[in-house]
Amino acid sequence: MKNITLASFGVPDIDAALEQRIMRSAQKLHDGTGEGAESRGWMSLPVDYDQQEFARIKEVAAHVRDNAEVFITIGIGGSYLGSKAVICALEDTFAQGPGPKMVFAGNQLSSAYMQDLLMFIQDKSVYLNVISKSGTTLEPALAFRLLRNALEAKYGEDGARERIFVTTDAHKGALKSLAAEKGYETFVVPDDIGGRYSALTAVGLLPIAVSGIDIDSLMAGARAAMTLYSQPYAHNDCYQYSALRSALYEDGKKIEILVGYEPSLHYVGEWWKQLFGESEGKDGKGLYPSSMQFTTDLHSLGQYVQQGERRLFETVLYVEDSGARIAIPEDSGNHDGLHYLVGKTLDDANTAARKGVRAAHLGGDVPQISISVPQKNAYYLGQLLYFFEKACAVSAYTLGVNPFNQPGVEAYKKQMFTLLGKEH
Repeated sequence: MKNITLASFGVPDIDAALEQRIMRSAQKLHDGTGEGAESRGWMSLPVDYDQQEFARIKEVAAHVRDNAEVFITIGIGGSYLGSKAVICALEDTFAQGPGPKMVFAGNQLSSAYMQDLLMFIQDKSVYLNVISKSGTTLEPALAFRLLRNALEAKYGEDGARERIFVTTDAHKGALKSLAAEKGYETFVVPDDIGGRYSALTAVGLLPIAVSGIDIDSLMAGARAAMTLYSQPYAHNDCYQYSALRSALYEDGKKIEILVGYEPSLHYVGEWWKQLFGESEGKDGKGLYPSSMQFTTDLHSLGQYVQQGERRLFETVLYVEDSGARIAIPEDSGNHDGLHYLVGKTLDDANTAARKGVRAAHLGGDVPQISISVPQKNAYYLGQLLYFFEKACAVSAYTLGVNPFNQPGVEAYKKQMFTLLGKEH
């Protein structure tokens, strides 16, 4: 079976000193001597996950798929981005197949969005999953209060109890207490896995399973990644990715753009931005993680990438086999001047665009790392999630920061709560 592969273009050579630093960081990660070592549960998760909870996730998902028209995932940051990335990558773009419509809430404070959502679910069969370690994070807590009230008004308290699932701390917290009081079925946010590394826990797995995606295959891909990305540097694309981005950072590149050529991978970019942004952006250090969709953004931001300030590089994520074969047809009048494409496919055009953009951007001093995914399926999404998680932790240790904390996140909350009149 093929695996995710790495290549680079226009990147400084990785010298022996940097390779050794990467391997020291990897060793810190593996032996638990680095900062935040108590948050490394994700590393062994693909083989050490709770089998009983995993089976219960599949049972609940099957029940929900048989009975729900709408399934709402309430969460913010790592509590929703991993599941949304996988679901959006693998769901049919337009057709609503069997199973519920997947909806996300609690990731912003828009009254217009909530009003539209409450109207949308009025005449539909609704189930929801609220995800929060504490239960007091403002955005999901507010969304849950509003949606819980709506479900209790619609189904009664007993009926709502059967439709609400809670993913939270195993032992403590406001949401855990509420779940016990109300009798909601619960799933666990592990103590040793932070939110942005939690996509392969119940945090991500329940919504992903409800969407109809094969979570056994997802975990199989992650298990393969555990083995692949524990090999020595010369055979380890994960460590090499960490080294390449470290070399570019030290060479003056301060912005990494994750570029996708498939629109369905948009939320993989959103998940990736949180993973790297919260893990590396500390102590005045870190690459700024950005994302773009090509070829779309070439017609808006392409000019800047080609000729703007030279502080950026691209990491291109592309799928080798899209699974679609759209042949370009003949047009007897050749009105659009595209006769030269007859006999080719849209994939041929997308591949030519990717290679042409690489050549142009290299000419404009934009180095490129490419990550090739053989196919867009659950197995390779599991492999990709683990690839990025491990590369991120190794990169952060190489940078000299704790990959697993996020002290700066609390700053805006203090100001917001003061303005809202919360007593400290």
